[in-house]
Amino acid sequence: MSLDEPFTVAGVDGCPGGLWVVVTARYQSTTEPDLVALEVGVVADLAPLVDTLRAGALQAIAIDMPIGLLADRPRASDREARRLLGPRRASVFPTPSRAVLRAGDYAEACALSRAACGKAISKQTFHLLDRIRHLDELVEPSDQDRLVEAHPEMAFTRLNTGFVTSTKHTAEGRRFRRDLLHRELAPSLVDAVVESRVAPVADLLDACVLVTTARRVTTGDAVRVGSDIDPTGKRADIAY
Repeated sequence: MSLDEPFTVAGVDGCPGGLWVVVTARYQSTTEPDLVALEVGVVADLAPLVDTLRAGALQAIAIDMPIGLLADRPRASDREARRLLGPRRASVFPTPSRAVLRAGDYAEACALSRAACGKAISKQTFHLLDRIRHLDELVEPSDQDRLVEAHPEMAFTRLNTGFVTSTKHTAEGRRFRRDLLHRELAPSLVDAVVESRVAPVADLLDACVLVTTARRVTTGDAVRVGSDIDPTGKRADIAY
């Protein structure tokens, strides 16, 4: 891709019902990064989106879901993400060990986690397992230069150039994040996505901000934390 060609990126966040909210953004070029279009949709399967990336019609994807899963220890990327988030550190959930993907129910997941790393997993993490499995089966190590694990709160912190203290679970926190997006993206396009109501507002805001991380991947400005490699050869880092 020439630096002066239009390019398209996507931000992806999980939403209720085991689905994914996908926001795609088309930019004029990397040298003139004016946002041309911002579109939103909800999908059950990310394979078509990843196929689009592999075909070269999409330049980067940033996804809020663990990708690299270690066998027997916490990920360095999760630890570093919590440090960078300060008052929002609790928004980084512990990533399950790879063994937990074999679990058929919560009790088995906890038993497998205790055997692997000495701790059970939370029910919140258990309810993410289907989506984590989906990504684990879908993503190849060769995808990870352009398909990255990301975290919305890290992206918002970077846009804010400092800690974000409010939570997205309050109207004030959602308004603050929307204002940050207005400064980074076209306000009318952000508002159209948020007001689409195809997913909860907090998830729409998260998918929007992950577009900014995906753009940073394309332009070479993304920062990655963590250097672990999982047993399948996938990177366990987080980009922001």
